[in-house]
Amino acid sequence: MGVWSRSSAIALSAVLSVAISGCEHQPPATYVPGLGEIMAATQMRHTKLWFAGQAGNWPLASYELDELKEGFEDAVKYHPTHKDAPAPIARLLPAIMAGPLDAMEGAISAQDRGKFVTAFDALTGGCNACHQAVNFGFNVVTRPITNPYTNQIFEMAH
Repeated sequence: MGVWSRSSAIALSAVLSVAISGCEHQPPATYVPGLGEIMAATQMRHTKLWFAGQAGNWPLASYELDELKEGFEDAVKYHPTHKDAPAPIARLLPAIMAGPLDAMEGAISAQDRGKFVTAFDALTGGCNACHQAVNFGFNVVTRPITNPYTNQIFEMAH
């Protein structure tokens, strides 16, 4: 190996050593879910909420409702505005969804299937109103028809 090749190898080794050691001190990037990812999880929770309520599994329905609320909080926190929305999501989502979420909480607390159906339909209507308000009206949510979660029992375990 010639002098030039040996010098080049030493220089490259030094540069790589500095570059690698510099990477070790950087904090890892924080993952922020996209709005679409948050809404896909919201759709899953919406579906599970329906089947839990239909089965009269009020603890599961309560859990799914809490998860829905957390998802909405994440949407507001991580995506307070959206490129296609004429108003901030951070303002629209709470204003549109507060009433339906409260009604659902009341229906679950009362363990009343009739109130649950009414509250669920209002919640679904709130989702669609929010989609309309942010120019995503093409995304229409409805009451689930079939259970895609064949690996979960929604009835209460006795």
